[in-house]
Amino acid sequence: MSWHWRLADASGATVEPSSVGVEIPPSDNQGDAESWLGENWRELLTRGVATVTLLEDDRTVYGPMGLAAP
Repeated sequence: MSWHWRLADASGATVEPSSVGVEIPPSDNQGDAESWLGENWRELLTRGVATVTLLEDDRTVYGPMGLAAP
């Protein structure tokens, strides 16, 4: 199993991590993936990422989830 984040801009278009200068490490579990996001969400937001979706392999676990404060 591989846990990873799908990034999207404000229009909902997928953002490739490398296009905004971010590397998302592969995670073996949900906790590690969520910890990475907790440490990096502000940087993602400043680089134009508006929402994230958590996936386990190809299955959506949750999201899209906005990064900006409501």
